[in-house]
Amino acid sequence: MQCRVQNQPKSMASSSTTPKYDVFVSFRGEDIRNTFADHLFDALRRNGIVAFRDDRNLMQGHHISTELIQAIEGSQVLIAIFSKNYANSSWCLQELAKMLDCSTKVATPILLPIFYDVSPSEVRKQTGLYGKALVEHEQRFQHDPEMVQQWREALVQVANLSGCDIQNKKETVEIEKIVKRVRSILSCNSSSEDGLVGMQSRVEELESLIDFNSNSEEVRVVGICGMGGIGKSTLARVIYGRNLHQYSARCFVDDISKVFREDCLLSLQKQFIHQITNGEISEIFNRYEANRLIKTALRHQKSLIFLDNADEVGQLQKLGLTRDCLCPGSRVIVISRDRHVLKSLEPDEIYNAQLLNEDEARQLFCRKAFKENTIVSCDVIGKEYRDLTDLAIEYAQGLPLAIEVLGSFLRHRDISEWRSALASLRNNPKKEIVDIFQMSFDALDPLEKEIFLDIACFFKDEYIVRKRELLKYRGFHPEIGLSVLSDKSLITFNSKYEFLMHDLLREFGRSIVRQSAPNEPWKWSRIWCKEDLQRIMFEDTEMDDLKAIRLGGEYTFAKARNTTSTGEILSRMRRLEFLIIEGGNFSGSLNSMSNELRYFEWDNYPFTYFPSSCKLSKLFELILRDSNIKQLWEGTMCLDNLKKLDLSYSENLAKTPNLTGAPNLEELSLRGCTKLKHIHPSTGYLTKLVRLDLKKCTSLLSLPITVFGITSLRYVGMYGCSRLFSGKKSENGSESAVQCQSTILSIFRRLQLRLPFHFFNSSKSRYNHLFCLWMRSLARLSCLYLLDLSYCNLHSIPEAIATLHHLEILTLRGNNIVRVPDFINKLPRLTDLNLDHCKRLMYISEFPLPLVTTKPVKVDYRRLTMFNCPKVVERISGMALSWMTKCIKLQEIDEEFNPSLGFVLPGSGIPRWFKHQSEGGDNSMRIESFPNLNDNKWNGIALCAEILIQYNPPTASAFVEQHNFIFLKIYHPSSKGTVELALVCDAGESNVMTQDELVHLCLFYIHRQLFIEFKKFHLIQEELGSLEFSFSSHLRRFHIEVKKWGMRVVLNEDMEEPSSDGY
Repeated sequence: MQCRVQNQPKSMASSSTTPKYDVFVSFRGEDIRNTFADHLFDALRRNGIVAFRDDRNLMQGHHISTELIQAIEGSQVLIAIFSKNYANSSWCLQELAKMLDCSTKVATPILLPIFYDVSPSEVRKQTGLYGKALVEHEQRFQHDPEMVQQWREALVQVANLSGCDIQNKKETVEIEKIVKRVRSILSCNSSSEDGLVGMQSRVEELESLIDFNSNSEEVRVVGICGMGGIGKSTLARVIYGRNLHQYSARCFVDDISKVFREDCLLSLQKQFIHQITNGEISEIFNRYEANRLIKTALRHQKSLIFLDNADEVGQLQKLGLTRDCLCPGSRVIVISRDRHVLKSLEPDEIYNAQLLNEDEARQLFCRKAFKENTIVSCDVIGKEYRDLTDLAIEYAQGLPLAIEVLGSFLRHRDISEWRSALASLRNNPKKEIVDIFQMSFDALDPLEKEIFLDIACFFKDEYIVRKRELLKYRGFHPEIGLSVLSDKSLITFNSKYEFLMHDLLREFGRSIVRQSAPNEPWKWSRIWCKEDLQRIMFEDTEMDDLKAIRLGGEYTFAKARNTTSTGEILSRMRRLEFLIIEGGNFSGSLNSMSNELRYFEWDNYPFTYFPSSCKLSKLFELILRDSNIKQLWEGTMCLDNLKKLDLSYSENLAKTPNLTGAPNLEELSLRGCTKLKHIHPSTGYLTKLVRLDLKKCTSLLSLPITVFGITSLRYVGMYGCSRLFSGKKSENGSESAVQCQSTILSIFRRLQLRLPFHFFNSSKSRYNHLFCLWMRSLARLSCLYLLDLSYCNLHSIPEAIATLHHLEILTLRGNNIVRVPDFINKLPRLTDLNLDHCKRLMYISEFPLPLVTTKPVKVDYRRLTMFNCPKVVERISGMALSWMTKCIKLQEIDEEFNPSLGFVLPGSGIPRWFKHQSEGGDNSMRIESFPNLNDNKWNGIALCAEILIQYNPPTASAFVEQHNFIFLKIYHPSSKGTVELALVCDAGESNVMTQDELVHLCLFYIHRQLFIEFKKFHLIQEELGSLEFSFSSHLRRFHIEVKKWGMRVVLNEDMEEPSSDGY
């Protein structure tokens, strides 16, 4: 990252100049100089408060001096003492106007009015001596009436502030109260002045949630939530200091959980009452009296209350603080790491404290680690320091506490000390950071601690559904456990259905496991590092504490000294419940396993068998992908709880095991087992089997007929099982399963619940009789949801498809059809038609999608793709435009119908209907002034792009997969939010792309509702402003170039049907 020397920028939290004075006092000298003012200045001085005092008896001229202006601007607290003759002095009134101006522009100073021998009402309404004085000023300053009006307004505004009315009260007592209040303000300001970074935007967002500027009389309760060390308390103190002057009663109670723990409820109540009454009440003897005093004090004055570090439900109720005891307009802000505690208060809003971004983190770190007011510079600081700074920032991951602790620790140290300190952090985190995390960990129940440690040690990138499943196998009740961890800010959930843990929390969790037995990994509960497993090899001891292992990456274990081999080490882990090994190269043998195993996953499993001597009745999943297995086990094994058996791509597997002992098996995956010829008959009696994956089992000859009698079966994958569909006798003399047509049709009928059936490749004529037989029975599949007949050598689309009234997705890629029959657009629920690579297709008499669907749930997206159909003679783009406008007009009939449409069509030239047209440029198009999403006068955005696709054939050895490969990407520059809409789903077989370059038109209509959801999903607060649209490919062998763009904002009155050709 590029770095520059620069002075620290001026901000609300850290000014470019330090305040010169604590207090500025404005007073009328002839009234109180030698009495009240003298006593107040003495009290301030005794309390270490630096106050500016102007002792000149005679004010020169009509305007206050530059010295006074600088003194006002350089003070943190401004005090205006209103006495009888204060308004007679134009000098005092100028000071007051300047003080008010300063107090409303920045967080500090705070303006505090004191009513000495006049009432607030006299000042506010400008009656009596004040009214008389202002009339005289109007006469005196007739040439500048705006100045006098400004004074009047200043008097009104200041008199409305929360101040001190000391008329007819004992001076010494009142001065003591004023001094206490000033000290309280200065205390808040001192906590919010130095070293804060990135505070401005966070303060503004939180103040908006608290709603300080509202005239509403409602009581608002707002929570601040976030992980330990993220800066919740710091942010709260800044907010408190900025706004306390607006409230008659205010308090900021630090760490109420600690007060509850170490003292008692009465002690907390005393502290609370002392603050909200400015120390007027100090003698309290029991909780009941304290409760009454709190309710009395809060009921009659607007209050600002901050309570830091609440960690238990009900603490506020115990304190005696409830909504109904608060004066209208009051604000209560509760800070907690536990969202559940905040939710129990039924707050109006909860603010989630955010980590620092990279720039903010760098600025804070450099402020702590280097000299003042300097950001790390390529010129000032050497490259090694810059590189180590990057490492420190990466380690801290935006956590302010970690950045401050680490930066302060490294300050004034040389480069070798930096290297040493940063290298030790992973295993020896700083105590200040650990202590903060320890508090959160100690608050967890035992089961929640186990979930936290599993996540810290093992889980990082999996989807939440999968993590929940694995944690459930461990017996941890993840539904409630994960919710608690999230509430306590130990994990977060993101938009990709993943839960995340901060890296420092992850290291903290791992350190807990390590510290249970330092340097003795065989005594740990979990192992996640290959080096630790290697150390175990040298210990000839039982490992009864070890319950879970997860290892990733490449590593090699060989026999060590005269001890056991790697496989035998696993045999000594007698209480092992959870094992994941991803890759690696092992030697030795594996003869037994723990009977406690619940989950076993080993990619590239090196052994040719699985130990059958152990009792695995607790095992839920056995996953041995890409294994060296030849035969899983002989005979049967008791696997009562086994739900999933995955032997995918075990190329040496010759036969499947007897699964009689696994009555609860739901998923059996044998994909890519190229030497597998027969499926064990016991598979046909797995009455709970849901998914059977036999894809690419190219040697498979037979399948038990009983498989098709399993009533629970919902998915059967047989893509590439060409020998299974040969119609010949298998090696053992039995007929292949495909010949039992009636049996297959019965299973098809059970697969009708929105489930795809991927049919086999029947491009060779010897399969045609089987295909025709199946097609004649197609009408019986009336509830089929998805039909994929790709690369089936079809010369026409079978009329039987017209009877599939529930069909929503029809895929006919790579066939030899010449015409799309009219009955296709009569399919009442069809929303997605794929004709890609139908290179002989010529005729489409009607647009092939139905205009109105009978689908019970409104369709969000409709798609037609005709990629690589070079012979189509009709101007299909004009047909598509006409159909699109008719489809959009249906919204006038049904407001819930909000379609988005996507077409890929052969042809070129942007239709005139798209009003705004441009050249392709850099493959992207930007809408600078995006329409207001709340404006109902527009329906959506229509886009058209002429794209050139350049195709680079793969080499003979290249593996060709079928993936989505053309996308329309929508990008919001301000938030960096994106969404991708797939256009062409099949890159095609290696021989279907006969041309190096293809030109197509891509048409999109994106309904306004999609943009509303896009904005909501990416948490975009402001209007979208601008959006960028671009095309991209996810496959390297395709290069996409946009030649021309067209765009139109579709308005309500803009729905005339375009001409027949659209041009």
